[in-house]
Amino acid sequence: MVKQKTIKTEISLTGVGLHTGKEVKMTFKPAPVNNGFTFVRVDLEGSPIVEADANYVVNTQRGTNLEKLGVKIQTPEHVLAALTGCDLDNVIIELNASELPIMDGSAKYFVEALEKAGVEEQNAKRNVYVIKEVISFTDEATGSEILIMPSEHYCVTAMVDFGTKILGTQNATMKGISEFKTEISDSRTFSFLHELESLLENGLIKGGDLNNAIVYVDKEISAATMENLKVAFGKEELTVKPNGILDNLTLHYPNEAARHKLLDVVGDLALIGTKIQGKVIANKPGHFVNTQFAKKMAKIIKIEQRNYVPVYDLHQEPLMDIHKIMAVLPHRPPFLLIDRIIEMSESHVVGMKNVTMNENFFVGHFPEAPVMPGVLIVEAMAQTGGILVLSTVPDPENYLTYFMKIDNVKFKQKVLPGDTLIFKCDLITPIRRGICHMQANAYANGKLVAEAELMAQIAKKQ
Repeated sequence: MVKQKTIKTEISLTGVGLHTGKEVKMTFKPAPVNNGFTFVRVDLEGSPIVEADANYVVNTQRGTNLEKLGVKIQTPEHVLAALTGCDLDNVIIELNASELPIMDGSAKYFVEALEKAGVEEQNAKRNVYVIKEVISFTDEATGSEILIMPSEHYCVTAMVDFGTKILGTQNATMKGISEFKTEISDSRTFSFLHELESLLENGLIKGGDLNNAIVYVDKEISAATMENLKVAFGKEELTVKPNGILDNLTLHYPNEAARHKLLDVVGDLALIGTKIQGKVIANKPGHFVNTQFAKKMAKIIKIEQRNYVPVYDLHQEPLMDIHKIMAVLPHRPPFLLIDRIIEMSESHVVGMKNVTMNENFFVGHFPEAPVMPGVLIVEAMAQTGGILVLSTVPDPENYLTYFMKIDNVKFKQKVLPGDTLIFKCDLITPIRRGICHMQANAYANGKLVAEAELMAQIAKKQ
């Protein structure tokens, strides 16, 4: 079992936003399990949170931009790439402005900061979506395409064709996430001269200078344009080097542009919200196609998770039969709502109930169209979870279990006489002081019938 990871201590960086030119302080902070990557705008009232979620993408012009309830997060892709490249799951990113710092235009400084903060394993299983078939997305307007295919681990290939003599066609490959730091993280963002002129005219890249963006000169520079560039970059002199790069920046790699496009793919795909195991091939990637693919993947994963039904052999001897259950739980018929415990570990438990027409509640719910009450399905899930929490004490017969909280309850399907209910409860956080916080799902007839987030506490009998 691969466990989730966060950072050990908080760490801050300051810089300017590439497009806004505003100075920003960014702080990485440890986050609880299942938090994912979340941005917190500490400069706004109430410190609103924006999750790194593809569904919040509102604009991909010159970067990926998120917005939730009017709260904006601009150009987070390099930071998200660093978080993914450092193999982290849960981190809070506090900001005192909307745009993240550009630094040198790569993810290098973010990776260094995260490594300095240290990595800490958390007591929860990492959720990884394993690719079983080819999934693709194509942008018909540009011909850009991203696909993912089955693989033993997460790897990415980016193929770029800029249609210019200065850059031409380039490829870059990351064979595994462990290569991100050494092979990808220091690849800087870039722009072509013709794009730069347009951006300057529109008041963008206010935080740009020749240290955080490679500028490829793909056209003749007029004297007037050169003067404008000198003013924009605050330089007395600018030159074009023989390799077609403005001023004196030295490339880290001959294919640095392709490596940076790969970096962007890694960052944008972090918006899926779930680690993926598969081989990504990106042909002419850009923020639009990247984030559209991330949205598609997130939707597929959500549907599969919602419809996923675990399979158990009900003919095998149960871990606990009704007699062992009654030795642990204080409940008795007609309010004992589970018949068997099929399996159990430190972090999960699976129970079962055969629903028959002889149940007391069918007398009134509803006599002519019997349906198991939803509240009793929730109670049955709680009793299953009660077995798990009571397994942590040596004398469970001396304890009672009480509800503390029920959240996010949803009923998906009716449960009828003759159905066999399977209850699966997974810990959201470790059991502490007799408090059990779990995600509970109920299944019947190959479908999810109910789900809820439950919190209960055991207390010694008075």
